[in-house]
Amino acid sequence: MDWLERVAKLRQWTSNGIRAPHKPLLLLYALGCYQRDADGDLRYSAVEGELKRLLEEYGPSRATTPAYPFHRLVSDGVWEVRTDQGPGSPGTGVGVLRSSGATGRLVPELRAALRRDPALLGRLARVLLDLHFPPSLHTDLCEAVGLDLDLADTEGLAGDVWGGARERAARRQRGGRMRELVLTAYEFQCAFCGYDGMLGASAVGLEAAHVRWWSFDGPDEVDNGLCLCLLHHKLFDKGVLGLGEGHRVLVSQRFVGRGEASRQQVLALVGRPVIGPQPGVLPVADRHRKWHADQVFHGEPRESASSPSTV
Repeated sequence: MDWLERVAKLRQWTSNGIRAPHKPLLLLYALGCYQRDADGDLRYSAVEGELKRLLEEYGPSRATTPAYPFHRLVSDGVWEVRTDQGPGSPGTGVGVLRSSGATGRLVPELRAALRRDPALLGRLARVLLDLHFPPSLHTDLCEAVGLDLDLADTEGLAGDVWGGARERAARRQRGGRMRELVLTAYEFQCAFCGYDGMLGASAVGLEAAHVRWWSFDGPDEVDNGLCLCLLHHKLFDKGVLGLGEGHRVLVSQRFVGRGEASRQQVLALVGRPVIGPQPGVLPVADRHRKWHADQVFHGEPRESASSPSTV
């Protein structure tokens, strides 16, 4: 059985690029728990709060419940649920999952495969990360689910050994010149704060950020990119920052920063016009901007007295 293929093809509700990372997040969490305790079960009532926080932080900004993936991941053949009465999930009701003593775990066949090939855990995790989240969030997400990919690598993962499964999971090749084109278009400065650090002739601390994530069919084109410093790239992908109409910076009302650094580096950006791109280069396309506003940006934007920002 090709577990990489199965995980790469988790059945998810999709429509016009809408993100539904519920199953991938639960499976990443389960892999992290397996790495720490291969024989442990995940009682819904005990992990509900942790799963809810993961969905709130790494999912779209809309109401949801971990009960849905806890029940529905069973249909993908990688997850099983039992209650105090025996095998089988009681459904998606939060109350019944709690009262029935529902517990979940990886199916026996997958656990056996992980025991035979410890490197499989790292490969499964990387498929999930690459397919559903931008690279800027991978480290934070692994920490959030308690998954140590360095440990998984030392247990047998040696470089690029996914073969055909990785090609199927990746779906298409990234454009190799995206960074160069975007940084040139924005004249090697952060579009949000203007940071333009150089080490000799090389830019440092600057990245080409996809507005519509590459993993959700975002093209490797300049009108889907922003040159951002490392901090603002991370905050953009986490949904703290966004792009409003008129290409002005949005800052989420959910962001709280009490120190001077937070005020200067984040809160001061409210309503600020994006810096660049240079004349003759297309700015971020409206369709990509709207996707980010709908699928990544968290909550409502803060308003500036001088220039209100709107999605």
